Amino acid sequence: MNAYKEVLKEHEIDLTKELYFGALGMDDKTFVKSMFDRANKGSEASVVNKVLEAKTKLHRTMIEDELPLCPGVLTFLKGCLTPFLARAGEHGKPRMRLDTCLSVLTSGPLFSVLVMAGDVSACKPAPDCYRRGLEKLNEKRQSERSLPLMASECLAIEDSPPGIESARAVGMRTLGVTNTVSEDALRAVGADVVTKSLADWTTDAVRHVFSCNAGAGTAGVLAC
Repeated sequence: MNAYKEVLKEHEIDLTKELYFGALGMDDKTFVKSMFDRANKGSEASVVNKVLEAKTKLHRTMIEDELPLCPGVLTFLKGCLTPFLARAGEHGKPRMRLDTCLSVLTSGPLFSVLVMAGDVSACKPAPDCYRRGLEKLNEKRQSERSLPLMASECLAIEDSPPGIESARAVGMRTLGVTNTVSEDALRAVGADVVTKSLADWTTDAVRHVFSCNAGAGTAGVLAC
């Protein structure tokens, strides 16, 4: 948000906290275009790309020394590196930025499947990203001669209402984390479970809570 605020100011666009959080779920291009349209300014591709390049450069500088992780995230992700869980990651930002973050997080891969904004035609709350993530995961499982996973066997971990709606539209279970919005906002769109922090969760806790709630089966894929 701070990176966008500084870059957009150069185009005489004032980005408020309310505007930024009101755009949760949008990919970068859609977000920048919406900000220019809202300000009644031209949103040609060249202008949008210029803003994205400037934001990416500034954001990289901001996280160069320390990536601001929410409590428990890295421990939880590393705990998912087990033969009993398949991993899928979804992110609405460009691959370059995500790769930078992942390289800071760990020297080894945390996700077996990645879905980027360019892999789908519609951003959240549309179900495209989670549907494609499941497709890619099952393609990988097929190549390994493993049985495919059903959407109901998957758990989406989200921090925004559009993300919860996106996962639910595919048929996935959802765990909402109040890193970004309130518990009420996540429950209002149907999050199965809401938590204040992933620091309180382990893979065993995921299996227990969601197996009990579902009445059968174990959450088989973690998608962030």
